[in-house]
Amino acid sequence: MSHPPPGLVQVRTLADHPLAGSGAAALRMVATGAVTAGRFGLVEYRLAPHSPGAAPHYHQTFSESFYVLSGELTLYADRRWQPHRPGDFALASERGVHGFRNDSDEPVSFLILFTPGIAREEFFAETAELRRSGRTLSPEERTAFYARHDQVMVEE
Repeated sequence: MSHPPPGLVQVRTLADHPLAGSGAAALRMVATGAVTAGRFGLVEYRLAPHSPGAAPHYHQTFSESFYVLSGELTLYADRRWQPHRPGDFALASERGVHGFRNDSDEPVSFLILFTPGIAREEFFAETAELRRSGRTLSPEERTAFYARHDQVMVEE
C-alpha cells in the first residue's frame, strides 16, 4: 500500500489559535483561505445573549453557510428574522441577503463557512479593531470599508 506525500493533512488546535474578542462577540478563524489554498474559510463565532451580529447584507463573490452548534441563533433570510437551533444549517449563496444576531437569553455558538476561501479574516480583524478603538467610520469610510470586503448592506 502506498501513502501520499506528507503534509496533506493539517491540524490546528484551539491552543494554536484561541477565540479572539470579548464582551458580546468572540470569534476564531478555524481555517483561513490561506490554510485551505483558497477552497474555503471557516469561522467559529460566539455571541452573548441579546447581542447584535450582522445586519442584513449580501456578498457578490462568495457564499456563507451557517451551522448552529449551541444556543439559538436568529438568522435573517427570506426578508425575516427566524430562530435556529443546534444542528440547523443555512446557506446564503452569492447575492443572498442574510444577517445574524442573538435574541435569546443564552449564548450562541455557530460556524460560518465561506467559499471560496477569500481573506475574510481581514474583515473580522478590522471590525474588531474598530470596536476596540471606539472609532466611528464616516459615511465615506464605511462605504469604502464594505466595498473592500464585498459586503453590501441592505435595508430590512
